[in-house]
Amino acid sequence: MGLLSLIGNIIWVIFGGLLTCVEWIIAGIIMCVTIIGIPFGMQCFKLASFIIWPFGREIRRGKTGVGKLILNILWIFIGSWYIALTHLLIGIFFCITIIGIPFGMQHFKLVGLAFAPFGAHIVDA
Repeated sequence: MGLLSLIGNIIWVIFGGLLTCVEWIIAGIIMCVTIIGIPFGMQCFKLASFIIWPFGREIRRGKTGVGKLILNILWIFIGSWYIALTHLLIGIFFCITIIGIPFGMQHFKLVGLAFAPFGAHIVDA
């Protein structure tokens, strides 16, 4: 990880990364209350670890089978809307300023991830 990624991650945590990470963790805890929700909760925890420190890492989509497709469709109805809306609003807020555009673009990428988290893999950039 380079110095630029480190600085970007520190700024990210201060200006919105911590908020959205906590949101994903709360969603994961709520999902893990039931046995049926545990796969959704585990996915939330995995993505929370990415969201707290995103620069220098990226999300890659693997092959999505029928199981992951069904889980993504269920996730859209269960919990994606408020998380996606948070990322969208914070992204718009950051894109108002020139300095915040990279952070806004990162939030816009996370909107798509909030709608379909299953099949996403975190890799180092």
